[in-house]
Amino acid sequence: MARKASLSGFPEWLPEERLIEQHIIDVLRRTFELHGFSGIETRAVETVGDLLRKGEIDKEVYAVSRLQADEASASESGLALHYDLTVPFARYVVENSGHLAFPFRRYQIQKCWRGERPQEGRAREFTQADIDVVGDGALPFRYDIELALTVVEALGALPIPDFTLRINNRKLAEGFYRAIGLEDTAAVLRSIDKLEKIGAEQVGSLLREEVGADQEQVRLALELAGIRTPDTSFVERVRALGVSDELLEEGLEELRQVVAEAAHRAPGRVVADLSIARGLDYYTGTVYETVLDGHESLGSICSGGRYDALARKGNRTFPGVGLSIGVTRIVSRILSQGLATVSRPVPTAVLVTLADEGSWSQAQEVASALRVRGIPAEVAANAEKFGKQIKFADRRGIPFVWFTDTEGAHEVKDIRSGEQHAADPGSWLPPAGDLRPIVSAR
Repeated sequence: MARKASLSGFPEWLPEERLIEQHIIDVLRRTFELHGFSGIETRAVETVGDLLRKGEIDKEVYAVSRLQADEASASESGLALHYDLTVPFARYVVENSGHLAFPFRRYQIQKCWRGERPQEGRAREFTQADIDVVGDGALPFRYDIELALTVVEALGALPIPDFTLRINNRKLAEGFYRAIGLEDTAAVLRSIDKLEKIGAEQVGSLLREEVGADQEQVRLALELAGIRTPDTSFVERVRALGVSDELLEEGLEELRQVVAEAAHRAPGRVVADLSIARGLDYYTGTVYETVLDGHESLGSICSGGRYDALARKGNRTFPGVGLSIGVTRIVSRILSQGLATVSRPVPTAVLVTLADEGSWSQAQEVASALRVRGIPAEVAANAEKFGKQIKFADRRGIPFVWFTDTEGAHEVKDIRSGEQHAADPGSWLPPAGDLRPIVSAR
């Protein structure tokens, strides 16, 4: 169970909780690298102008200033902590375009800061894990498919409940709405986005009152939003609505390709969900949103999509497609619901005991011999009675204690079973399951 932070919205984990978070980060990093993504890190601050260009309101951005600011530091003004990793990445691409090989595959796992009201799943300081592919001038559509498969593999390796990656397409939605006479697609999307919260009847009222939709337009918009399939059958269901439009057909085909490949390679993980509206106002094609099954109230744990113009530099345009995983959101739910356990709260596998105060240097040699072979070890600080040293290891969660007698003979004891036997620090290995703390789903 996660503790409450003394400063709301800024979580701090206990050692065993941090092990769970670190496990998630390590799994994501390994998966991203297996798929050829290169890791980068950008600075924590950006200019306020760059951060607000995406439309964020001022109160959600933490400004940065020196306590002892003076005229000499005026050039440092106008800085703020980044609230996501997309804006910094767009700047990074522009500034380093001459040094990057396109399409550029990047992952980035860093903290972000956002001054919103804290609640479960929303913190003011949080860690995100992003993956993106960005092109120079053009970016093949197949990357939209690859991103979906990569994130399904990454999330599937985490100690979390089943999840569903829901996918929609901006072109599909925009083409459909315009074809039925609803030109203010952004307003339509804002109304459709409330579907899960307020229901179809109230969304219909919003469409009539705020968009000026007639009864037939409301019916068609709600029928489109009600289509959700785990396969490509959504294509015929959309066409059965009798709406024809070139942009609609383009979006249908793109979504069909993503869902067809995902249904083949990751059956049951991906669905075409035409109710997804959040993000469609700034994405230009594919849109992803992921929820934990049975934990929908938490909101999306992973979302993203395609930008036809992630960044610009003069006449050059850099289109991109990417996904962002809410690491802190996932960890918070794991801890609050007890969804995962860790085999021990510390990395140490072996405590090397002291027979007397003069044996500390010799004990350090034993620990070094273990560490050089990748076995986490620490040395007792005092030559207390062996019983007290064993209790210390037990209290820390260390599974093995090491003894060296005055003749230089070595023995190791598993304090859980009580088994003790002779061992050589140059060759002994703990069971594979005891080498490192193991995080597993309940």
